Amino acid sequence: MLIVKSLSLFVVAGLCEIGGGYLVWLWLRESRNIWYGIAGAAVLILYGIIPTFQPANFGRVYAAYGGVFVILSILWGWKIDNVSPDRFDVLGGLICLVGVAVVMYWPRG
Repeated sequence: MLIVKSLSLFVVAGLCEIGGGYLVWLWLRESRNIWYGIAGAAVLILYGIIPTFQPANFGRVYAAYGGVFVILSILWGWKIDNVSPDRFDVLGGLICLVGVAVVMYWPRG
């Protein structure tokens, strides 16, 4: 159950980081209203808070989160920007997931 909670926190944090960054991107790169930037900044603050609920230490959480971020970024590009992942995106994502599992959940003695 701890792993499910941890993975859920990674996903929520990732969506906040990517979503917040995307809102800022839309504001600055797509000339959207400043409220996009303000909303993006607020969501990015949430991203900074959510990982504090992880059961591991800061370094381990952020190292593992990097792998989750890669996967979520590929999925975001696919579903939001309509850029289909190629086989190298999929392979790289799988490698990142293995890294997350080792860093975060491998038994330590």
